[in-house]
Amino acid sequence: MQFRTANALCRRCHKSVVVQTPEPAPAPIALVPAQPVPDNGLQVAAAVRDLRHVRNLSQRQLAARMNVPRTYISKIENGKAMPTLSSLDRLARALEVDMSALLRDAKTRHRDEAAVLMNDPFLAEIAAFTSKLDTLQRSIFLNHVRELAAGHRRSA
Repeated sequence: MQFRTANALCRRCHKSVVVQTPEPAPAPIALVPAQPVPDNGLQVAAAVRDLRHVRNLSQRQLAARMNVPRTYISKIENGKAMPTLSSLDRLARALEVDMSALLRDAKTRHRDEAAVLMNDPFLAEIAAFTSKLDTLQRSIFLNHVRELAAGHRRSA
């Protein structure tokens, strides 16, 4: 066993006896290539997934509404199957949207949804005020609205 000297060097070899842990090298950044987007303009897979998520439906629930296997919904969402016209109609009815909503690209779909929301005068006024708030104020505002909604449900 070695004893420390005043200068923290080994008496025999004069190397430092202080154990130095090397700093871990930063992990190399892995570049993930962007997923190719089909250029056919029809992005049914993304539309089905987005609309299903907005309506808080699982693939199993959507499949039950359409009377098809869950795997069919999965294949549509992953772009491995393209629904027929009758399947598109059943999808639209199950998701409670117009069939054209499934055929529009995501940017157009989101723009249309935002336009519908902004047509509501109450939401338009809230949007004007919330754009002036910082992150903390928005969080407080959102929590307050949640509390009001929860209280309203309990008393009703």
